[in-house]
Amino acid sequence: MLQLFHRRYGVIPACDVAALQEFEALVRATCSINGIVGYKVGCVLGLTYGLSTLVETARKYTLLPLIYDHQKAGTDIPQLAPAFAEVCAQAGIQGVIVFPQAGPETEVAFIRSALQKGLFPIVGGEMTHPKYLASEGGFIRASAPTVMYKLAANESVSLFVVPGNKSETIRKYSELLSRMVDEPGFLMPGIGRQGGDIAEAFRAAGGRACYAVVGSGIYQATDMGEAATQFCKEAIRFEK
Repeated sequence: MLQLFHRRYGVIPACDVAALQEFEALVRATCSINGIVGYKVGCVLGLTYGLSTLVETARKYTLLPLIYDHQKAGTDIPQLAPAFAEVCAQAGIQGVIVFPQAGPETEVAFIRSALQKGLFPIVGGEMTHPKYLASEGGFIRASAPTVMYKLAANESVSLFVVPGNKSETIRKYSELLSRMVDEPGFLMPGIGRQGGDIAEAFRAAGGRACYAVVGSGIYQATDMGEAATQFCKEAIRFEK
C-alpha cells in the first residue's frame, strides 16, 4: 500500500497563518527537523495566494508532502468533487482532507475523485471543538462520524482525521478502523493549545500510525524551530 508519510509517527504543522511570508518562514524554520512529516495548508492561505503559489514556496525548502484542508471539503454536491481534485492535483498538492458532512454520495465522489488524480484522501468525521455532536448541543448526530469513517474505509481510505484532544474518541475509532483497514493512520488536530497531549493521544491509538497536527503551538512560538523540535521529540519516541 502506498504511503503519504515517510515515517510512522510525526508532526504536521498546520499552517493557519495569513501571509505568504509567514508560511515561508514556518516551512524554512521546521522542514529539516527530525519528525516533521508534512504540512497542512488551509483555506485562508489557499484562497489568498492560490495552491500553486503555496506549493512553489514550500518547494524552495522541502519535498515533504503538502496536504490541503479546504475547511471543509466534502460539504457540497458530489459533482464538485472532480473539479476540486483536479485543482489540487494540478497545483502539486499530495493529500486532501475531506469531512463528508453533505452525505455519502458526496463522500464517495470526493474520495474517488482524489484517488483518480493520484491524491491521498484523508477523511475526518469528528472534530475537536465543543458542541459539534448533537449530544453536546451541536448539529451532527452522534453516530454520524462512525458512518463517515466506515464508508471511507470501504472506499480504500487509510488515513483519517480524529480529534487529538479526545483520547477516548481516538481509541474508539482506532479500534473500529483497525478491523477494516490493514494499516490505518491517524492525523490528530487539537494537540497543544486545544488541550491535546501527544503521548496521551498516540497511546490511545494503540500502536497505529499517528501524526500530531500542531498549529499555533508552533507558528505563534517565538522560536518556531525549537517549538517544533519539542513536539517532534514527543512524537518520534513512539517509534522506539
